[in-house]
Amino acid sequence: MPIDAAKALAAEPRAGEITWDRKDVLLYHLGVGAGVPATDPDELRYTLESRLHVLPSFATVAGSGSPGVISGLSMPGVDVDLARVLHGGQSLTLHRPLPAEGTATATGRIAAVYDKGKAAVLVMRTEVTDADGPLWTNDAQIFVRGEGGWGGDRGPSARLDPPAGDPDKTVERHIREDQALLYRLSGDWNPLHADPDFAKAAGFDRPILHGLCTYGTTLKAVVDTVLDGDVTRVRAYATRFAGVVFPGETLRIRMWRGEGEIRIAVSAAERADAPVLADTIVEHS
Repeated sequence: MPIDAAKALAAEPRAGEITWDRKDVLLYHLGVGAGVPATDPDELRYTLESRLHVLPSFATVAGSGSPGVISGLSMPGVDVDLARVLHGGQSLTLHRPLPAEGTATATGRIAAVYDKGKAAVLVMRTEVTDADGPLWTNDAQIFVRGEGGWGGDRGPSARLDPPAGDPDKTVERHIREDQALLYRLSGDWNPLHADPDFAKAAGFDRPILHGLCTYGTTLKAVVDTVLDGDVTRVRAYATRFAGVVFPGETLRIRMWRGEGEIRIAVSAAERADAPVLADTIVEHS
């Protein structure tokens, strides 16, 4: 069987050193759409090293590129076809604000394996610490089509009740035609996002945007419009990837304010608001 759940869960964690600098942060910010308009003072906080603050979702690429998605597929007990893999969801917990440059230890392991019947879900957990202690924890939910059905634990449901009432804020963010090509320079080299032939083999008409690019673009919109531009207020951020985005489309981002949290729904405006991100929450101070 391509996925041996017991072997994957029993495997020793993998630890390694990661490093990043201001150039990595600047490139990531451009990859999620920062810098429009280029001379806007609010945008310069993302694009000019002398004013730089770090969008918390940078943690998903810091030092290693794709957070657990590719590394999770190389863990013991996991042997699957990359063309059958989708990033099902992502959660991020910030233990303190991210520095613009740093060296840290990232420890990764398979935290859970779920049998969804027609698919398997792997939860790849990455915990990052530096000399001053914990920095962040990432959980990547890796959805592998055609690998379920062995009678294992189905796992918890990620579905939340939809937010009540009209959103408190709605913004739109255009995705450039070359956005996936720019974003992949931060380390996620999956050809699904660049190679038309690979995309067709995976069942898509053309390359799709990285889910984590949508994830970062959405968090930037939340920080800029609801959290007064203060990245340090973000405590945690979780989402379920409910659909794809094609470069050139427009994200419609709806936000509902709550006590210490913001509920979010993201859709593709040109495709009759087809869902893109669902069950999305930003926890904040």
